[in-house]
Amino acid sequence: MLNRAESSESLIVKRSAEFFTGYFSELAVQAGRVSSPDLLKAADVVDRSSANGGKVLVVGNGGSAAIAAHVAVDLVKAAGRRSMTFNESSLLTCYSNDFGYSDWVAEAISSFADAGDVAVLISSSGESDNIVNGAARALEMGLSVLTLSGFDAANRLRTMGDVNLWVDSSSYNVVEITHQTWLLAVVDYLIERDRLQLG
Repeated sequence: MLNRAESSESLIVKRSAEFFTGYFSELAVQAGRVSSPDLLKAADVVDRSSANGGKVLVVGNGGSAAIAAHVAVDLVKAAGRRSMTFNESSLLTCYSNDFGYSDWVAEAISSFADAGDVAVLISSSGESDNIVNGAARALEMGLSVLTLSGFDAANRLRTMGDVNLWVDSSSYNVVEITHQTWLLAVVDYLIERDRLQLG
């Protein structure tokens, strides 16, 4: 017979295993909910911009900024598409100081975007003022816009893009991991498409 300490430890191990099983199942469900036509459209938007000499501006806050950096680097290095983020600290703090945090993304887009560029705006909640205002500015400038959001289905960012990818979850990490998975799937698709066309 198990003593009380052994029984408690066994229950903790069982619940821990159940947590991770459930967590990874949820990630698989969310990643798989994306519409393949939406990802193809996102890839086509990036490809058309690149073919015409445009670049991809990828922007987010916090964990989404880290995703933006990863995606931008892979677009340039692995997929051969010009891309950039606004993660450099002096740029971010300068624009935030001069224009206010809610408007720094919009002002950075005004400064760095050219006609034919694509703006990829990432916000887990879809309610970050700086990201929403950045999307609005990109649209005013005639840029193609891709949005990634989560949480409330009626969030402000979700309806602003040419392609709007939404994660049906209120867990920050589930939303962010899913956003990263979808964006890197687009990068890998572009790499594979190039390989097949060259082959």
